Amino acid sequence: MSTLTVKTMAQFMAEGKQPEVLFWVGCAGSFDDRAKKITRAFVKILNHIGVEFAVLGTEESCTGDPAKRAGNEFTFQMQAMMNIEVLNAYEVKKIVTTCPHCFNTLKNEYPSLGGEYEVLHHSQYLQQLIDEGRLKIEGGEKFKGRRITFHDPCYLGRGNNIYEAPRTLIEKLDAELVEMKRCKTRGLCCGAGGAQMFKEPEKGNKDINIERTEEALNESPEVIATGCPFCNTMMTDGVKHFEKEKTVVVKDLAELLMEAQDL
Repeated sequence: MSTLTVKTMAQFMAEGKQPEVLFWVGCAGSFDDRAKKITRAFVKILNHIGVEFAVLGTEESCTGDPAKRAGNEFTFQMQAMMNIEVLNAYEVKKIVTTCPHCFNTLKNEYPSLGGEYEVLHHSQYLQQLIDEGRLKIEGGEKFKGRRITFHDPCYLGRGNNIYEAPRTLIEKLDAELVEMKRCKTRGLCCGAGGAQMFKEPEKGNKDINIERTEEALNESPEVIATGCPFCNTMMTDGVKHFEKEKTVVVKDLAELLMEAQDL
């Protein structure tokens, strides 16, 4: 197993250097066992092509998204101000994150509090690296012709109008992209947004993630691709609910690209 090279902003600072980009790992990517695999996949790709990136490490705190969505503006502003102080002290200019919730908060909520950065979702950043010729999807036979459907995360799609980058990455794999009935601007939430991830659902006749997984399974995919750790959890739970885990896998875009390159 290849060792991952991950340096902190503090290490770059000590060397008198600035990384090309700051990778904002996020709470899920740091602590959730499933989401850690997404973090590792993204780091492997960056290591493979020699991108100089840094993380904040222990200096990174929650962006405050769950607190804000749950209605606790005070806690959100305290968390945001702490992060902004750290980011500005390091003179961070460009941030990439694998979580659309972190992405949306850093991009749209932080500027009014004094945190102005170029913020990219990892699908956009990977697309950028491909466009620059730095990342090449070689030996992409692994997914050739395989049916992949993409679930649009709310904060990536309808929240920030990013629909093409994830789909372009899937098409680069020579896979067959099959769309769900509700996709892009009409996409359906996985059921985890708005801090719903952290509580039991209200009573009803069907959980949202079950409804959404049904829509995905209707397209007979081999892979349900996501670009968000929360969506990944909800869709994985949905696939387990239908006992389809032997035939359908839920993967993040970074994991698909990493596997296509045999990293």
